[in-house]
Amino acid sequence: MTNEEIRNLIEKALDMRNYSYTPYSHYNVGAALLAANGKVYTGCNIENASFTPTNCAERTAFFKAVSEGVKEFKAIAICGGAEGAEVLDDCSPCGVCRQVMSEFCTDDFTVICAKSVDDYTVSTLSEVLPFRFGPSNLIKS
Repeated sequence: MTNEEIRNLIEKALDMRNYSYTPYSHYNVGAALLAANGKVYTGCNIENASFTPTNCAERTAFFKAVSEGVKEFKAIAICGGAEGAEVLDDCSPCGVCRQVMSEFCTDDFTVICAKSVDDYTVSTLSEVLPFRFGPSNLIKS
């Protein structure tokens, strides 16, 4: 990915933090998911008082894309931090989100964890989820 593509994804993820619904944690996360077809799907975290139905920003973006028939992806940018924070955290995807990525992405899928457009880390899915369990474990020829 080019630096411009990375910056574009990060900017969209940063913007999505504004749409987070976080009345309990006050921790806002935004995500921008780049599909193989070039379209970007965005998401924010959405909390619920009973916690189990809470949905992370990453899964929101994936589920939006899949619900529109898209199932091939290149990269995701994730930004998160306390509501109103001037400096964001290194916000890494949770285990459930990593498992969703594993369902739809190849080992070289790009995961960008960003504090800003200038301060970020880039990893692959195989780096953030080694020894993953995915569809290939269940589908035998």
